[in-house]
Amino acid sequence: MSTENAQLATQDTDQKPGKDGVQRRTNVRWKLFILLLVLVAVNYIDRGSISVALPIIQKEFNLAPELVGLLLSAFFWTYALMQIPVGWLIDRFGPRKVVTASCVGWGAATAASGLAGGFLSMFIARLGIGVTEAGVMPAGGKLNAIWMHRKERGRGATILDAGAPLGAGLGGILITWLIASTGSWRMSFIIAGGATVLMGLAVWWYIRDNPRQHKGVNDAEASYIEESHAEEDAEAAREGAQGKRALLPYLKFLSFWAMCFGWLGFNGVFYGLLTWGPLYLAQAKGFDLKTIGWSTFVIFGAGFVGEILGGAIADKWRASGASANKVMRTLLGISSLVVVGGLVGVTIVPDPITAVVLLSAVLFFLRWVGLFWSIPSILGGRTNAGVLGGAMNFSGNIAGFVTPIVVGLIVGATGSYTWALLYFVGSAVVMGISVLALDYNKRLPV
Repeated sequence: MSTENAQLATQDTDQKPGKDGVQRRTNVRWKLFILLLVLVAVNYIDRGSISVALPIIQKEFNLAPELVGLLLSAFFWTYALMQIPVGWLIDRFGPRKVVTASCVGWGAATAASGLAGGFLSMFIARLGIGVTEAGVMPAGGKLNAIWMHRKERGRGATILDAGAPLGAGLGGILITWLIASTGSWRMSFIIAGGATVLMGLAVWWYIRDNPRQHKGVNDAEASYIEESHAEEDAEAAREGAQGKRALLPYLKFLSFWAMCFGWLGFNGVFYGLLTWGPLYLAQAKGFDLKTIGWSTFVIFGAGFVGEILGGAIADKWRASGASANKVMRTLLGISSLVVVGGLVGVTIVPDPITAVVLLSAVLFFLRWVGLFWSIPSILGGRTNAGVLGGAMNFSGNIAGFVTPIVVGLIVGATGSYTWALLYFVGSAVVMGISVLALDYNKRLPV
């Protein structure tokens, strides 16, 4: 057996030689990513709470569709603008400090949104949530580069990102339950914000910026991760990567732009359904608040299942020897085709239940694109995973603040959601072209 094959064989087991003959690797890296999954889920519960409560808020504040779109987009303005700066902060100071500060800050801002007296104060509170939540996803991308073996980063990326549909799905039920239990959408926001602050304490307690710093990590697990880092560093050196901490040099590479536009197209669909989905079900399909909550859970719950499955398929296929390009282009290409077809179907089929089924299929395959959270570490290595993750998320969240406004203008002008759904189809086409153009096989020479 060759040295390389012997090393791979060792890595494929959960055991490593130790003083007593065999030392099993600890699995702290997986526990850490389960914590990140919960964190991102809470993030999306707070982020999407306004969409679930929107039928009540719209009536209380007497908001026209155009103002609803503006309010839904407010979060994304500051969230997008903070992505590149916060990515730099993560690379400079480490993900642990940034993600903890994010938790405490966005919990306070969510609670403050429950005190809003009208459109302007709610708009300002949503801007504050955008600023404070900005560090979570780029920090997760950085932790994926630091903590996960290269063979595990597909699952790491999708576990991290699966918190988005899980939170969106659970948020529909939890926020409607809180509103019903407390009799107030305001109190539901205050309770959700307080829970998020407590989550920040758990993050500080468990997350570390280096596996060796974590008391629960044994030498076998740390060595396993470090061996992967050493292989990547050697490959990067052969390909001319210099390990500079920078963003501008990446702008000349097609893969960088494919990453950004792929995430832009993805979020054009996902954020459109996240922000306007509940109101679409209420106004176009006649659902009441309880039915909206359960339908949202089913639709986004399908996205959660699809994302976890997509990550597992990607890693297993890669472990069998398939190239990264073959795996990613095949899976994400299929995803794009199904999303386009499903959204076109929703515009044609009038039956409400069929629409929910089709949207569930759309979310199931759309969330395979959560594999994109492994790309910052592929293109930039550990050195620039934070800033590249920030650039990618900045691009995606341009769609975040544009899409709610555009949908609001479309619905206000046409009185229908048909053209809004076709806007989502166009976003999915952009996503499909981008996922096929990106080179997943090598780190960029920066």
